[in-house]
Amino acid sequence: MTPSDGDLAALAVTLRLAATTSLILLLLGTPLAWWLARSRWRFRFLVEAVVALPLVLPPTVLGFYLLVTLGPNGPVGGL
Repeated sequence: MTPSDGDLAALAVTLRLAATTSLILLLLGTPLAWWLARSRWRFRFLVEAVVALPLVLPPTVLGFYLLVTLGPNGPVGGL
């Protein structure tokens, strides 16, 4: 069974998205990790909690929070 053009296009989009996301997170995550490791900021625990959310919450809950936040009536989407 050979992959169709649609299969190859889906694979290309998936690989492109994975590479782009990995690069963005590497560029943002490395300085953030460095700062968290060395910071004495009083509210550092809040940043640590937000960073750890994807590890402890199921994807459906995160998706719901994103919809609420970025939706037309949300705090960010309503701007």
